[in-house]
Amino acid sequence: MTKLYATLLSFVPAKRDEEKGATAVEYGLLVALIAGAIIAAVTTFGTDLAALFDTVAGELAL
Repeated sequence: MTKLYATLLSFVPAKRDEEKGATAVEYGLLVALIAGAIIAAVTTFGTDLAALFDTVAGELAL
């Protein structure tokens, strides 16, 4: 079991060095995807949500 663990550990540093730049690109793509989803949700539900808040505010004022 120790030999297997040592063999697996020998692959980890080599793999980590090869993908240093790729992780930054992946994080950038993830941030862009999340920002796009937020913009789409706000655009889609923004006016409906504003109308709902106006209705609730009107009911509370009574």
